[in-house]
Amino acid sequence: MSDIAKIVGVHVSTVSRALDPKTSHLISPEIVAKIAEVSAKLGFRPNAAGSSLRTNRSRTIGVVVPDITDPVFPPIMRGLEDGLSQRGYAVLLANTDGDEGREAEIVSSMLARSVDGLALASSKYDDKLIRQIDNVPVVTVIRETADPIAPCVIFDEWCGIRHALTHLVSLGHRRIANIAGPRGISTGHTRYEAFEHYRRELKLPLDKRLVVLADGFNEQEGERCAEQLFIRTTDFTAILCANDRLAIGAIDVLRRRGLRCPEDVSVTGFNDMPYVDRLVPALTTIRVQQYKAGYESAKLLIEAIESNPPKTMTPSRTVLPVELVVRGSTQHIALRGRARRGVATVR
Repeated sequence: MSDIAKIVGVHVSTVSRALDPKTSHLISPEIVAKIAEVSAKLGFRPNAAGSSLRTNRSRTIGVVVPDITDPVFPPIMRGLEDGLSQRGYAVLLANTDGDEGREAEIVSSMLARSVDGLALASSKYDDKLIRQIDNVPVVTVIRETADPIAPCVIFDEWCGIRHALTHLVSLGHRRIANIAGPRGISTGHTRYEAFEHYRRELKLPLDKRLVVLADGFNEQEGERCAEQLFIRTTDFTAILCANDRLAIGAIDVLRRRGLRCPEDVSVTGFNDMPYVDRLVPALTTIRVQQYKAGYESAKLLIEAIESNPPKTMTPSRTVLPVELVVRGSTQHIALRGRARRGVATVR
């Protein structure tokens, strides 16, 4: 930094401010550009470890997800990383595989590495781990807890289920099955509660055979739950699924049983994860703002970390709007079975 300062003709502190995203705005753009140019020529990289010792900040955020292979998470992680990198923070990412013990180990390891904050997309609805974290800001991403502990950024689950259910009802469906998500996770819990609420409000029949609880948000559980539905009854014309992966599994079961979607059974999902518009049929689903969920979570963490003094985060809810996306996996019940009789169907 001293070498850069001599070449540019400024004080070392000016170089320090110019290279720090938090303070570069205090220096004229021309000087910042010149310092960046000289830094690049000299191959200069700030020493993160040295800076951490000086400032007691690692400029690293720990991000914990349950399953990085789940397509819903990469856009969220991109939003988090974009929001954090704009302020000079790096991301330390870890995967729990839905294991609470592993999550506790990961969080402990991250805290030992002096992360400045934690973004948890792995929290359970009845979460006990967050209460044990008291020295860094925490935000839960697309998850909330039954007893609010930390700020959360979530989607409007109730609105999403209402959209999906009223869409199916508008198409004439009354016998609507529900493949619900795991109730130990807030998304599964809330979407199930919303389905039951709007089922009653829309005066749909109460039939416990039409509801199956999944143990996870994946295609295998979608298949298992759909098979369970068929073991119980075949008297349904639509399946509302708690997420897109469950819906994909359910549609696979329909095919194996010689049934078509949507001609025989309409299916809806939730999340609008990448590529569900390219399925055959393309999936009717609830679109959520995955990238924005990550970006808003980053903003909450940065605000807490960079306040002077750093503030303790209090429970708050950032609820992002959702929208219904109608595609080919749903159709009016009046058209049910017509394709088999040679009558063209409308999609």
